[in-house]
Amino acid sequence: MPTLLSEDIATVLARDPAARSKWEVLLCYPGVKALCYHRIAHRLYPRHPLLARWISQRARHKTGIEIHPGAAIGRRVFIDHGAGVVIGETAEIHDDVTLYQGVTLGGTGKDHGKRHPTVESGVIVGAGAKVLGPITLGKNVKVGAGAIVLKSVPEGCTVVGNPGRIVRRKDGSRPTLDHANLPDPILERTEELYKRLVSLEKVLRDYACNLGCDACREDSTVCPLNPSNQKSTRT
Repeated sequence: MPTLLSEDIATVLARDPAARSKWEVLLCYPGVKALCYHRIAHRLYPRHPLLARWISQRARHKTGIEIHPGAAIGRRVFIDHGAGVVIGETAEIHDDVTLYQGVTLGGTGKDHGKRHPTVESGVIVGAGAKVLGPITLGKNVKVGAGAIVLKSVPEGCTVVGNPGRIVRRKDGSRPTLDHANLPDPILERTEELYKRLVSLEKVLRDYACNLGCDACREDSTVCPLNPSNQKSTRT
């Protein structure tokens, strides 16, 4: 346990630039406290489920993080801020995972047995994201803030949106979890469609003016279909 706690503290110091000392992490970071409580509850759960649940509920009241004692959590897991984090009974979290505030690793309500996600090593789950059902997030997957993920995500991908959509950069590289600059495939397609519409409208305006449309035959110095096209005097 002391070794695991030392790893937890070192993980926070490595990943959070706001952390300044080991004592600050130990006393002020609810994610570290929640993991300590969980390790005790997880060991007790097979033989003393009620006591384990009581410990997990006490941890929830103290930290704002709800981890079912049946959940399996690996080493060097970092729960940043932690408020509103919920981790279900059959969830599996491997090593070196980062979870931000408001993350839910929950069930859909229709599954039996294995009901919660498996999160493989190196995964980062952004603030407010919901990962639901017995799905798997592959190694080094990144989940954008607010995403709702209902299907498994292959290794190394980034998933954003509701419902979650797997995205990659146009140059083939994998996006980083820069919350302010995550790709949005729906927005990108909408912008492409808008550009095509603008181009098509320009072609139609030019074609109409070249044919001599009714508006251009009127006594006006500017074509209403193409205001930038100043008409010459016509006879």
